[in-house]
Amino acid sequence: MILVTGGCGFIGARFVLDWLGECDEALVNLDALTYAARPQALTSLRDDPRYTFVHGDVRDRALVDALLARHRPRAIVHLAAETHGDRAIAGAAAAHRP
Repeated sequence: MILVTGGCGFIGARFVLDWLGECDEALVNLDALTYAARPQALTSLRDDPRYTFVHGDVRDRALVDALLARHRPRAIVHLAAETHGDRAIAGAAAAHRP
């Protein structure tokens, strides 16, 4: 099992679809569903037992710890990111919350 952060983004969704299209290994997708998310790109996986979606923020330490303990992924693919640098300049505190 692998854990993907940001799996509903443009690159993340493509990665998730390709991963599950090429192998049988399960995948957990952790995504905050912000303005850049495209969850509709993954509707074909709704009934796929290899796919688990978790709505949450990668900055939520308790959530990430719980996912790691429960699923024990062999790898993490970190694709969660803001796509517009101007947003970080305008409000860097939101991107660096402890």
